[in-house]
Amino acid sequence: MKSYSQGYVQVYTGDGKGKTTAALGLAIRAIGAGLKVFIAQFLKMGEYSEIKTLKKLSDHITIEQFGRPRFRQGKPLPEDVEAAQKGLEKIKAVMAAGEYDVIILEEANIAVWKGLFTEQDLLDIIDAKPIGMEMVITGRGATAKVIAKADLVTEMKRIKHYYYNGVRGRIGIEK
Repeated sequence: MKSYSQGYVQVYTGDGKGKTTAALGLAIRAIGAGLKVFIAQFLKMGEYSEIKTLKKLSDHITIEQFGRPRFRQGKPLPEDVEAAQKGLEKIKAVMAAGEYDVIILEEANIAVWKGLFTEQDLLDIIDAKPIGMEMVITGRGATAKVIAKADLVTEMKRIKHYYYNGVRGRIGIEK
């Protein structure tokens, strides 16, 4: 792990579009600087467009999904919780190994909100972050305690979005 700074905790939250996009932009910038990136995606499973691209950069970016197909609403099933817990264990192992400079926990705030793991689980991950590693946490609904622990918080605010006029997510733009 290269240590250019102490490493900070960044949170991208809010109801607006762009949280994942901002995190992936940071990942691209990081690999351009010679850093290695690990991305853990919670609540996602499948071949999204970004997955196809990131696989082409697999020498520098590792991405793993810790979700199950079709989990959207309601109380999570035990299998959903198990998938998320596997993600937390993987993140702990990745942090302990020290081979990545940037770790992105995509949709971790939503995972807390949906009950896939607790706020305390996420706070413990933040506390365990090694010095020199940058951590990015995305997802709407960041808790007050997560925000307080973070060094940088950006709230994406929806002003207007065509989704609310019936436009579904478009391949290459939203998915």
